[in-house]
Amino acid sequence: MFSKLYYNNDKAYLINRSMPIHNFEREGKLNMDIVKECRDWLECDHVLKTKTHFLFVETVEDVEFDEVIENEDKKPLKEAK
Repeated sequence: MFSKLYYNNDKAYLINRSMPIHNFEREGKLNMDIVKECRDWLECDHVLKTKTHFLFVETVEDVEFDEVIENEDKKPLKEAK
């Protein structure tokens, strides 16, 4: 099974589960405590809200890397025999 990526404010999120908002309404009011409990149960670190659904997601962290600059003075490695 493949997870979908969702982009919001230049951040990427991996969607673990999407649930309709009405699942979290009690007596006509949105119960955010249930949303938080569901987030923790699904082991997600963030919840996003669309017009119709809550998206339980994991934040995709930016990768840190070092820029590789080729140096023409170095000799290439010998091929293994």
